This record gives sequence, C-alpha cells and structure tokens, in this order.
Amino acid sequence: MINLETPRKHAGLVDQAHQLAMNMLRPISRKYDRAEHTYPKELDMLAALIDGVSETGATGGAGAGGVRRETSSEEPGTVRNGANLASVLSVAEMCWGDTALLLSMPRQGLGNSAIASVANEEQLERYKGTWAAMAITEPGTGSDSANITTTAVKDGDEYVINGEKIYVTSGERADSVVVWATLDKELGRAAIKSFLVRKDNPGLTVERLEHKLGIRASDTAAITFTDCRVPAEDLLGSPEIDTKSGFAGAMATFDNTRPLVAAMAVGCARASLDLTRDLLEQAGVVIDHDRPPQSQSAAAATFLRLEADWEGAKLLMMQAAWMADNRLPNSLEASMAKAKAGRVGSDVTLSCVQLCGTLGYSEAELLEKWARDSKILDIFEGTQQIQQLIVARRILGLTSAELR
Repeated sequence: MINLETPRKHAGLVDQAHQLAMNMLRPISRKYDRAEHTYPKELDMLAALIDGVSETGATGGAGAGGVRRETSSEEPGTVRNGANLASVLSVAEMCWGDTALLLSMPRQGLGNSAIASVANEEQLERYKGTWAAMAITEPGTGSDSANITTTAVKDGDEYVINGEKIYVTSGERADSVVVWATLDKELGRAAIKSFLVRKDNPGLTVERLEHKLGIRASDTAAITFTDCRVPAEDLLGSPEIDTKSGFAGAMATFDNTRPLVAAMAVGCARASLDLTRDLLEQAGVVIDHDRPPQSQSAAAATFLRLEADWEGAKLLMMQAAWMADNRLPNSLEASMAKAKAGRVGSDVTLSCVQLCGTLGYSEAELLEKWARDSKILDIFEGTQQIQQLIVARRILGLTSAELR
C-alpha cells in the first residue's frame, strides 16, 4: 500500500536536490531568464554531479532523465519506492529553484524519458550518455498526437524521415532527438513509431528558436527533416505494426513523462507559496493552519486554499510515480496528476502574484517569473483539455473515437 510521505531511502536525494536548487539554480535564475537562448554553462558541473550520483545507483534515480519499468525478482505484493518516485521528488525540488534551468540540464531531457520507456536493452546500452530532446508536436497537429504527418519510409537498412516538428524542448542543445513519425499514414495511429535521430544526421535542420512567455533559459526549436536517413536499429522498441494495440507503445512514454511534468508544476508552485508566505508575514498577515480559513483575513484564507490545492497535486504526482515503480498501469493516474498539477501550478503562481501586489508583479521578486514559467506546464506533454479527455475515456471505458 502506498505511503504518501517521502520515503526514507529518498530523503537524502530530495535534500541534495533542494540544496542544489537553492544554491546553484536560484542565484542564476533571473540572469538566464533575461539572456534568452544563452546556454547556462553553470549547468555542466551540475549535470556531471547528477551523472555521478545516478551511476552509483545509491539513489535509485536522479534528475529528469526518466526511468524504466523493470522486471523484478521481488516477491509479489512487495511495495517498491523506486526510481520513478525518486525522479519526481527530485525534479520537484529542482524546479523549486528554476524550471527552465532544470529543462536545460544536459542528458536530462524528456527524450531521455522516452528512451527509458520504450527502448530495448541493446538500445539502452547504446544510447547511454546521450542528451535527447523530444519531437512530437507539428504545425498542423497541435495536441492530437495520433494525427502526426511526419513519415518514416523503410529503405533497406534505414528509414527515411520527412516532416516538420515545432516546440522541441532542448531542440538546439541536445545531441539527439526522439522523433515521432508514421510508417504508414493509411494505418493511422497504429503505425506511429519513435526514432532516435542524431543531431549531426544529414537532413536534420534546426530552423529557428522560439521566443517565449516563460522558461526562457530553455531553448525551444523548430526542426525539419528532409530525406533524413536513420539506421533501422534506431527505431525505438519493436518495428512491428500492431493494429490492435494502436500506438500504445509510443504513448507509454507519456506514462513516465507526465508525472515528471506534474512534478515541475508542483516544484514551481511550492516556490511561489514559500516566498508568498514570507512576504505576507513581513506585511503583518498571519497564516494560522490551526484555525478555519473563514476566521482569518482574506489573504490568509486564500493562501490556505492554494496550499490545500497544491497538496492534492503533489499526492496525485506521487501516486502516479509509485504505481509505475510497482509495475501497475498508471495511464489514468499520470493524466490525472498532469491535469491537476498543471492547473494548480498556473492558479497558485498567478494568485501569489496577486496576493503580493506590486512585489508580485515587478521583477523585485521571482514571483512574476514563476507565473510565466508555470503556464507551459499546463500545455506541453498534453494540454489540460487532452488530459481531461483521457481521464474521461478511462473512467467511462470509451475509446478516442467514441469520446472526442
């Protein structure tokens, strides 16, 4: 049975992540928000440190790289607090420091989570050390991943990829890109597969970098693929088209990445709540958790509501990760966590700006930045509306064709 407290085995990792967020990320947060598209060189040392921690195996997982659901020799019914839970807890702490800098860390991209989710054992070994971006969204598809038009045509021992991807996080800095493409448009979503494409591969072109509302320290690119040849061995997972299971293999990636995005929102929102509490107390507003909200000031009552909402998002995030660690199907819970945390993140950060008035809206504090950063966490990896559709389909037992 799940215990929704931070497991003792992960306490050290969570504390280390918080210290890194406070002492390394916070101090350079404003600098790289203003210097959009400038690579934060300070992250090289931090990434090397996380690589070392992960290689020791002492933590059960570190950073945002994502984790694999492994078979286990443990007895049935044994509860595991494994790498998924370690990852979301550490990611939340790092995003307490800065979400964009976390997204900018080498070898910790969302594409790495895709590799961890669907790659076979040989591929996992071969791709060790790569920094992988994730390329799904296209100009004409929006949130409809099943409507992908980028094609991959088999030609001997290679696939030839043609298409365009937009809003690729770390699209310029990463050394490889996990690309979603269809093997046969007539077969629809069942033919969608993911490929690892090296950035130096002929035919791959980074067309531009986007200027954004938030997460400015993270580069977001538009990439085109023109007769881009990829070795057949770089198709992630099985090359077989299974019309019965659809593109469940590709979508399994989201079961790992959506809790991670939820963790980002949880961390960013927690940062806003912590600073807002301090600023309110300095202004003479007392927040008393032992008294009912209606007997306190309007500002204190609002803060207590926001904190309760945040707690719900955190618990859903932990549940989705814990289920993955224990090899339980978590697609429903991953979408619930992403939907709740994405909505709460935006609500909490914007409400904190309002509670703090001029201090919240000006650059005197980081509150306005966190409000800008948090919005993307309700959008990428599936928008709020997409998550609600998925949750409704799962609960009602309906297919995507039956409930649109």
